[in-house]
Amino acid sequence: MRLQVADGADPVAVGAAVPGALDGTAPLALGFVPGPDDEVAEGIGVVIATSGSTGVPKKVVLSAAALRASAEATALRIGSGRWLLALSAGYVAGLQVLVRAHLARTMPVLLDGRFTPASFVAATREFGAEPRYTSLVPAQLTTLLDAAADRDVQAALASYEAVLIGGQALPPTQRERARDLGARIVRTYGSSETAGGCVYDGLPLDGVRAAVVDGEIRLAGPTLADGYLGDPDLTARTFVADGAGDRWYRTGDAGTVSDGAVAVTGRIDNVIVSGGVNVSLDRVERAVRAVPGLEGAIVVAIDHDRWGQASAIVAAGPDGAAGALLSAARDRVAAEVGAPARPDRILLVADLPLLASGKPDRRAIAALAGGHAATDTSPGG
Repeated sequence: MRLQVADGADPVAVGAAVPGALDGTAPLALGFVPGPDDEVAEGIGVVIATSGSTGVPKKVVLSAAALRASAEATALRIGSGRWLLALSAGYVAGLQVLVRAHLARTMPVLLDGRFTPASFVAATREFGAEPRYTSLVPAQLTTLLDAAADRDVQAALASYEAVLIGGQALPPTQRERARDLGARIVRTYGSSETAGGCVYDGLPLDGVRAAVVDGEIRLAGPTLADGYLGDPDLTARTFVADGAGDRWYRTGDAGTVSDGAVAVTGRIDNVIVSGGVNVSLDRVERAVRAVPGLEGAIVVAIDHDRWGQASAIVAAGPDGAAGALLSAARDRVAAEVGAPARPDRILLVADLPLLASGKPDRRAIAALAGGHAATDTSPGG
């Protein structure tokens, strides 16, 4: 079947195309223009172009059944009602807001213009008495938390039955702030390959299974993608069958599954060797984000003349605070991860580079850090 191009920047157009995608008669292409050979099998709902925050571009093939299974399992877990679309419809999280709204037979509320506290409040006022839901990335939640001294912002945030937060890890301090303001936050874990979040607050949605093989989290169930368009080798490496013939998605994430609960500890490959010591940048980043003022910081790898590799902190903030923040971060990392893992430098910028999905653009951030002058500190010093 031929793919129908949909402009992810136009939520009205994507929303109008959702019924055809869900009945398998008009599969969508989001994020790319299909070539003459880009055809899909009957029953495919959408092909989404994504590269995440790192990695190479991929075209994820999702069946209509997978989209439905994800939306229906979400409704069973958190309830059903009317949804606010505050994300790009060209990414799986935004698309699924429109899918959930369609299956609930409600009209989604569309946020007008760019995401700000004022636009969020205005959109929230469009709801009636029905239960309301939305999906945000952590940066958007932080924007609302920072503006919550405004009673209208706090009231709007607290009025949702559930606010799904995905796309990247949510710092515990941010969740605590949201809870104190009455917001009902649900942390989600998943990807385009799982039709969006399929683990809510650590627990897989109905029908989804999680396991750990060689330290890597794997997921199975009805929400899995069929694979990658035009890339059978990547499909074969990423989606594997077990001895019983069940398909599993290799997430590339390290973690544990205990009594059915999933805990993600970081990316398997997000490790540097600094002075002969393996250092997990995910562990460093978690420790750094516990420092007041660095809750949204990103930690990336950099080259180091003496140690081979080291890490750098990039965060939004005033230059004058750099020295104190770096010192506090290095102390925290030393205590929680070990002295060799201490970040070498910090770069404070006006705004972190973001992808269109709202996630931090780690490649752009790494490029910024790599061009920043080194400090006199060292991972082991």
